[in-house]
Formats: sequence, structure tokens, C-alpha cells
Amino acid sequence: MIPGLMQKKQFNVIDILQHAATWYGDVEVVTNSVEGGVHRIGYAKLYDRTSQLANALQRLGVNSGDRIGTMAWNTWRHLECWYGLSGIGAICHTLNPRLFPDQIEYIVNHAQNRFIFVDTSFISVIANVLDKLPTLEGLVVMTDKENMTDDMLKIGIPVYCYEELLEAETSDFVWPLLDEDTASSLCYTSGTTGNPKGVLYSHEFNLNHSMISAHGDVFDLSAKDSFLLIVPMFHANGWGLPLSVPMVGGKLVLPGPFMDGKSLYDFIKVEKCNKTCAVPTVMTILIDHLDSNNLQIPSMNEIYIGGSAVPQSMIEGFEVRYNVDVNHGWGMTETVVGTFNCHLPFMDELSFEERMKVRCKQGRPPFGMEMKIVDNEGNSLPHDGVAFGKLMVRGPRVIERYYKAKESALDKDGWFDTGDVSTIDKYGFMQITDRTKDIIKSGGEWISSVDIENTAVGHPEVQIAACLGVKHMKWEERPLLIVVKKEGCDPSKSSILDIISSEHAKWQLPDDVVFIDEMPLTATGKIDKKPLRTKYEDFLIEG
Repeated sequence: MIPGLMQKKQFNVIDILQHAATWYGDVEVVTNSVEGGVHRIGYAKLYDRTSQLANALQRLGVNSGDRIGTMAWNTWRHLECWYGLSGIGAICHTLNPRLFPDQIEYIVNHAQNRFIFVDTSFISVIANVLDKLPTLEGLVVMTDKENMTDDMLKIGIPVYCYEELLEAETSDFVWPLLDEDTASSLCYTSGTTGNPKGVLYSHEFNLNHSMISAHGDVFDLSAKDSFLLIVPMFHANGWGLPLSVPMVGGKLVLPGPFMDGKSLYDFIKVEKCNKTCAVPTVMTILIDHLDSNNLQIPSMNEIYIGGSAVPQSMIEGFEVRYNVDVNHGWGMTETVVGTFNCHLPFMDELSFEERMKVRCKQGRPPFGMEMKIVDNEGNSLPHDGVAFGKLMVRGPRVIERYYKAKESALDKDGWFDTGDVSTIDKYGFMQITDRTKDIIKSGGEWISSVDIENTAVGHPEVQIAACLGVKHMKWEERPLLIVVKKEGCDPSKSSILDIISSEHAKWQLPDDVVFIDEMPLTATGKIDKKPLRTKYEDFLIEG
């Protein structure tokens, strides 16, 4: 042994909550609860209840390595499951209730879930596929005795009341010492191609990711924060925030099922939230509510947006009208947080328009994340902000292989192909120009659907837009713009195309604009282009 080295201590996910309970015991986790009303609990009490849950899990026969599902909103009970399950060595498998029934059936069976912890809102979702889930031994309904109903108990398998399970246990529990490579949590991709694929996170990954996420150039977290966690805990491991915020002792504000603009605004106002995070579609709901009702959110300083590209109009809207900085990021289920658009000194010298162009980029990789762009032959491309190619990533927070997969997800040099096409500029700012499958090739020239969409939603009467590459007799493929109007508005096609033509070459303009009443979204709130392609694939040919 070499003298002078530091002590060794094995840390697991439960140590985060134990730290919060010890040093920030009175700091609150606040939930807009499923049953109605606001629930408040300090980290110390939350830790005690998590210990009670651990005892209850062992009484149910849950063992180390068991995959236990959760289908729940962002609530204090869901947070207890995150820590309690991984704390005993089981795997917390977050299920997305917005997936199609056949996808839920596939995921539960692939993971071989023994139990599922479920909010009352989603019991019918499980009941719909229950006869196709042979490994499922029981449901734990995440509510109290007063909100248990007879139809829940007659679902066909053993059903337990969450609060009754906890009430029967003490808060004395000795957490096992787990190797850092022990699996902690499991999250499946949204299955945009083929079946969803499982990503298994270790305790080491979650701790590493949580510390990096708290960094000043990422979420910049501290005990002074009141953080409204809008992004679902089932979406890409909750972006790691259910672990990062307690790690620094910040106040965690959970919206439960109430994701409308009024509810979010009210929660921000009452809880004095200074930070929040969500996908662009949810932030559109919030800013539309603020605009329509002439409201302000003075406590809010920063909004973090990921999941898909953020339009410049949204960044400008929050900054100019509400004095809120919008920080853009990029990640995947396979990486969780991959890049963040942090402010660098050179940006202070830029004009407003120049600075906005930088801020619309997805950002720079934090420590431990390697990143490059390559052409179709695998050759590295320059970081000049012009050349674009396949985005490749590597590092300890990048998947090695999907759950139960025999083959590695990496190339021979350990790089993971993200499926995104991007540029990287001289300052290291990465910008997604498209998904590989979404980029439009017209007459041999490439058109970025993301750029067209982001420009289109800058129109004051456009709610959301999707740009597709559809068949064309001469050019093989041409862009078609699908638009949902803002409520009470009736924009013309020409006014939308005029906005786009102000920033794009004539040959890049969509050949037509189609108005629809509702945009199809994926289970994670992104635009779902699959049904749009099916419906409009021959639109220009037929026209």
C-alpha cells in the first residue's frame, strides 16, 4: 500500500438520499399530488419512509437484481421507489405510460418485471395488458387506503396499498454494500425503430452523472435552488435530476399529473421555483399561458430544455418577455445528459443575433464525454461549424450494450453512433442538424428539417411545425411543412413561407404547407413523424 493515498469508500445511490437527510433534513420535496392537494415532506422524513419501503420490499420477497417496474408521475412516492429499490440492490425500471399497449407488453416481459408500482392514474394501462404479462406477480398501488377502490383489488393478481405496506414497517434498515457496477435502474428507449431497447444504469453511472449534472456549466445546482422537475422520471432516467437535486440539498418541486400551463405557473409562483426543465412542447404550453394571461415569473432564472431542438423564438421569448435564460442541452436514454449550452466569455462580445445563434446550439460536452462527427466512411470531420456528419460519442456515461443484447452497441474503437447528424464549431458547440432518418435529400442537396421547423415556429401564429421529406417526381424528395395553428389564429401559407425564406435559400423552402388540428407526439413529447410520413408520403405526387 502506498502511503499518503486517500480513504476508500463505496458509494451507492442510497447514499445521496442519506446525505440529504443528514444535512438538509428539513428541505422540502413538494408534490402536486395525484389524489389532489399539495404534499410536503422533508428529506429526513423521506429517507425514513424509504427505509420503511426497503423493509416492505424484502417482506414481498424482492431480491437483489430483480427488475421492479414503476409507472408513476413525478411524486414523492416515486422518488422513494427510485432510492428504495436501487438501495436494496434491485433495479428500478421506469415505465412510460404513454407508450402503446404492445410496447408496454414487450418492455415488461423483456425486463421480466416481478412487481409494478403504479399510480392510480395508470392502473387501467396495466390492466389492459395484464393477461400478457406472465412474470408479473403483483401491483403496488401508490396511494393510501382511502383512495383504494374495489375495482383495483379485483384486477386479477395480488394488489397492495403502498401506504399500508409502509405503515407495517419500521424505519430501521441496514443498506447492503453494493459493488459500484451493480445495476441500479433501467429505462427503455421510445422505440422509434423496432422494439424499444433497454438501457441499464449502474450505481457508478448514476453517481458520476449526478455529480457532473450539478456542475456549474450544466444544471448549476446548489442548496439555494427550488427546482421544478417537469421532465418525467420515466424519460431518460429523469435526466438524472431526482438524484442531482437531493445531492446538493436543493428543494425539489414535483408537478405530479398537473402539466397544464396554469398548474405549472401556479406551482412556480407559490414555491418560488428558480429553475425548471422540460421538452419544448411543454415549455410552449407554459409560455403560451404566460403570454395569454399577461403573467410574469419573477422567481424563475433558468429553464433547461432538451429532447428536441429549441426554436430561437422560444429562447428570445423567455429572455425578452420574462427575463429567463433558456439553456439548451442534448442527450439520449443511452447517455442521459450529453451536452449543455453553457455561457462562455466570447459570447459577451457578440451581438444579440449572433449570441442567439450560438445559444440555439445543443452545447458542449462536460468532462468525461468524448464527441466527434464523421462522414459515411468513418473519417473525422473538422470542427468548423460547417461540416456535418454522424455524431459519435464515447465515455463512462455512454452505453456499452443494450440490456440483454449479445452484441456491443459500439464500433471497434468504442464509439457509439447516436443516429444524429450534427456540426461542431471551433468553440466545441455541437448542433444537431437532423436525425439521420429525418434529413431531407433533394436533388442531391441536403436540407435540415430541424432548421426549417425552428424557423417556422418563429411565426407568431404557428403553434408547432414538422418538416418532412416526401416523394417528388423530379427531385426525388422535397420538404413538406405540417403546421398546427395557435388557438384563434389563421396564418396563411404565404406568410409562413415568407418567414422561412428570410433565413433559408429558395431551394430549401417547403413545396407546400399543410394545416392539421393536432400534431402527433411520441411517448416522450417529441413530434412523431412516422404517422405523418405514412399519411403525406405521396402528397406532392398526388397534388
